[in-house]
Amino acid sequence: MNIVFALLKKDIRRYGMVVALAAAMIFFGILTDGVFFRPVNLTNLVLQNSYVLILSVGMLLCTLTGNVDLSVGSIVCLVGAVCGVMIVDWRMNPFVTMFVGLLIGAVIGLWQGFWIAYVRVPPFIATLAGMLVFRGLGQVIMQGQTKAPFPREFQVIASGYIPDLAGGLAVGGTSLHLFSILIGLAVVAVIVASEARKRGKQKIYGFELLPKGVWIAKLAAIAAVLMAFTVVFALYRGLPNILIVLGALIAGYHFLAAKTVPGRHIYALGGNAKAAKLSGVKTERVMFWIYTNMAILAAVAAIVFTARLNAATPKAGQNFEMDAIAACYVGGSAVSGGIGTVIGAVVGGLFIGVLNNGMSILGISTDWQQGIKGFVLLSAVAFDLYSKTRAS
Repeated sequence: MNIVFALLKKDIRRYGMVVALAAAMIFFGILTDGVFFRPVNLTNLVLQNSYVLILSVGMLLCTLTGNVDLSVGSIVCLVGAVCGVMIVDWRMNPFVTMFVGLLIGAVIGLWQGFWIAYVRVPPFIATLAGMLVFRGLGQVIMQGQTKAPFPREFQVIASGYIPDLAGGLAVGGTSLHLFSILIGLAVVAVIVASEARKRGKQKIYGFELLPKGVWIAKLAAIAAVLMAFTVVFALYRGLPNILIVLGALIAGYHFLAAKTVPGRHIYALGGNAKAAKLSGVKTERVMFWIYTNMAILAAVAAIVFTARLNAATPKAGQNFEMDAIAACYVGGSAVSGGIGTVIGAVVGGLFIGVLNNGMSILGISTDWQQGIKGFVLLSAVAFDLYSKTRAS
């Protein structure tokens, strides 16, 4: 029985932020008399925070090394400005424009990665310089103007929905997006199969396991939550296109960080850079690709944000870096590096998004919202430091 309690306690610590996210959603659902849980609001919650979640995935890799990237908001501004000029002024093909935007992000990442990894400029200074340079370039390109509107082909990535290939299903006078339900079931099946495979491996190697009944109850709870949100989306217009993009990014980077040698190298670098280098990890190369990757994801976020806003503005990207950094630390990343997960960073981003959305529905002013978010960030970092002190 003690083993069961110990394993459950470990799972509670691992999924603590998920529990906090669920509690926050229920809290705002009660205070808003259910308005928070309306399908249109939950759909908008994902759409409005998609760029933060994309940035938090890349920022997580930076925080694992004990550093951050302060330039991502300015990269969003610059790439958005280029997209605006190319599409609105030059009438260029939207897909060509997206490719150029990603290429600009890659070039910026190579530039910053070179200074950080090989010239050994501290990441804080290098990205602070980038924040100033790229913001300035973006404003020069925009010349104080807003570029709009964008064609539907460009907007669809951030505001489009997956078509119902399976045909709609009428439920109580409401059309249910059946294809979205099928996608949700497929995702649940993949998760269950993955967990079963993981449990089988743990059993082979003699790891302590949760009792089968408790394990099944845990999987049932995860499946129920995922299907509940799938049904909510299906009751509106189905799964947004950006949710599929986010799912692919999260799954890909989670696999990279948790299951591959490069991912292990990132954690080793963040845990102890000198020991990692002595063990044969090419630390310069790891840092180089981390910051190159971050800039590319910032370019993706720029395209998504510009498409969602349907305009490129000189003020785009302001404080985006703060939102991404906060998402990582609220989601469990350690300030000193070496600890954190992609899933945790995404959950942290969603938690901040839920706070913003819930407080906006309640009519709380933006001034108070900023203060509350700052307090949440401070509490998360303080908890991390307290946990380390207690463990030592």
